[in-house]
Order: sequence, then C-alpha cells, then structure tokens
Amino acid sequence: QVQLVESGGGLVQPGGSLRLSCAASGSFFMINAMGWYRQAPGKQRERVAFVTSGGITTSADSVKGRFTISRDNARNTVYLQMNSLKPEDTAVYYCNADITVDAGPGDHEYDYWGQGTQVTVSS
Repeated sequence: QVQLVESGGGLVQPGGSLRLSCAASGSFFMINAMGWYRQAPGKQRERVAFVTSGGITTSADSVKGRFTISRDNARNTVYLQMNSLKPEDTAVYYCNADITVDAGPGDHEYDYWGQGTQVTVSS
C-alpha cells in the first residue's frame, strides 16, 4: 500500500515563506513524476508544480519566481518552497505522485494523492 504524507502547512503573513514536504512510503518500484496541486474554496483544483524522476520541473505561471519544487529521490520526498506568499495562495495543497508499483510485465503505474495540507496567507 502506497501512502503520501504531507507536512509543513500553516498560517503565514503575506510576504512570508513556508516549506511543504511530501514523503511516499510503502512498497513500490519507482516514483515517476511527483508534485503539488492546490484547491482554494469555490475554485477548481490547480496544478502548482511538478518534478520528474529526472529532475525536470514545471510550475504554474502564478507561482513562477516564488515557489521552488525539489525532490530527494533517496528519501522518496518532494518539497515545495513557497516564498513571497500572497493571500491568493491560500488553499489546501495536495501532493500527487505517479508511481510504478511493480517492475513486471503490464501496466503497473498508478496515481496517488496525499490527504492535503492547509496553507493560509493572512495578516
């Protein structure tokens, strides 16, 4: 059973910083892409930033220059460093990972989600 466990959310003032972490645990063969979505009240879930197994990153225009995604493959963990936070960054942030659970024949690639962590930017 694969689990994604997030940490690092909280309340921060505008202009402040937070660092989110997401660790994958359980039995699996390989983590492919890993990253973050967010969902604000009344809005659709938005893809924030992702990193491939090879270290290629992508991020939403709304967070470029402020958020940095990184990955520690040895720890099966992805990080989201969020700087210069704005009130509009307030949302529940969800970790997402594309994981190959078995190296054997056939398709053993699945999509996993964390439970979500609240980020609130407010004075």
